[in-house]
Amino acid sequence: MNKSFFKFAADFGPLLIFFVIYYKSGNNLAVAIPPLIISTIIAVIVIYLLEKKIPYVPLLGGIIISFFGGLTLYFNNPVFLYMKPTIINIIFAIILIIGRNFFKKNFIKFFFKSAFQLKDEGWDKLNNRWAYFFIFLAILNEIIWRTQPEATWVNFKVWGILPLTFIFTAFQLSLINKYKV
Repeated sequence: MNKSFFKFAADFGPLLIFFVIYYKSGNNLAVAIPPLIISTIIAVIVIYLLEKKIPYVPLLGGIIISFFGGLTLYFNNPVFLYMKPTIINIIFAIILIIGRNFFKKNFIKFFFKSAFQLKDEGWDKLNNRWAYFFIFLAILNEIIWRTQPEATWVNFKVWGILPLTFIFTAFQLSLINKYKV
């Protein structure tokens, strides 16, 4: 099997494991969280072994999942896990906004400059769009977990956020093409 398959499995495997165990356990977060944490840690290790460098975004996600999943289990309160996507998305948005506006560092450019080259104006627009998208996802997560049953939130987490992200990314192609160097 090739490297990209393992990277894909490491990126989405923990979420799939969580989803399957959650439903097979009768919608029990306490049963589904430990495999989520363990599979996330394994995924970070796999990505590290494949790329021979520390995968910062998955590592940060793994730390946050372990922390909030642990709090959920310790306090027997799912609110900690519900808030994790909100917190991660707000952190990403803040990093993009503060990085660009205060430190003059465009982190979207930093992470994607090897994938494609854009004019600075294009990088700035892409950076802002992603920051606003992360804020949108944070607000949407808050609305879902605060107004819907847990099973709906789990379905949204697995089957809602990922398609929304793919759709949003696809809509960025015209901007990328417009500002391509």
